Amino acid sequence: MTKCLKLGHCAAVAAMICGGVQAADIAPLLTQEPKPAEAADGWTFSIAPYFWMAGISGDTAQFGLPVHIDADFGDILKNLDFAFMAAGEARYDRFSVIGDVIYTKLSADGETPFGVLATDVEVTSKTFAGLLGVGYAVLDGPSGHLDVVGGVRLWSVDTTLSFSGGFLGTGETSDSATWVDGMVGLRGKYSFTPEVYLTGWGLVGGGGADIDWDVALGVGYDFNARISAIAGYRALGVDYSDDGFIFDVVQQGPILGLAIKF
Repeated sequence: MTKCLKLGHCAAVAAMICGGVQAADIAPLLTQEPKPAEAADGWTFSIAPYFWMAGISGDTAQFGLPVHIDADFGDILKNLDFAFMAAGEARYDRFSVIGDVIYTKLSADGETPFGVLATDVEVTSKTFAGLLGVGYAVLDGPSGHLDVVGGVRLWSVDTTLSFSGGFLGTGETSDSATWVDGMVGLRGKYSFTPEVYLTGWGLVGGGGADIDWDVALGVGYDFNARISAIAGYRALGVDYSDDGFIFDVVQQGPILGLAIKF
């Protein structure tokens, strides 16, 4: 009888321990807050349409006819005919995939050497630049990250020169080129506060072009977990020449963007 009581007592204690463990395991699951959908597989995504108030300066040429361009970003409303710009990122742990697309149609006044070939020149430039790259965070922490980046940039440029006066008289000529450049560099983000952060990148490369470079620095503000605004400055330069077509320009100016995370 005593043995039975002891066995019954042990069984009761064991049941209480097992029941306690099960309750302890289940309770946090009932009280845990649901995680965002993107946390299920670790991927996060963002897209950032932006407006780059870039001036353009440098040299262009068609069939060996050289023209110098110089229009600062203060003339952007006068010179810009159309623009579409957006950047995106997919991120998993330390790895990232990035993209950047720029399409602009700019009209600017140009000049030939000493004004001999033409006294009045207008340059219309349609430019597409698309970057696709991958990155790895060599530094990664609660306040931000620093990524090493490698990728390719596709360029497609179409220029039209309209000229009058001088030796050439009045006329118009068009030429275009498409090429690809390999790019490497750094990009990063550092948060000063939960809302305010610094972001930027520096890329350089070449291939079709003799040199292709792109630098930017901006300050962002998180309105909430999904939407932030960014303001900064960007400069991009490319030096391409082939068979009489030259596109050796620098575009630079303030940049404003809106980043959406999902």
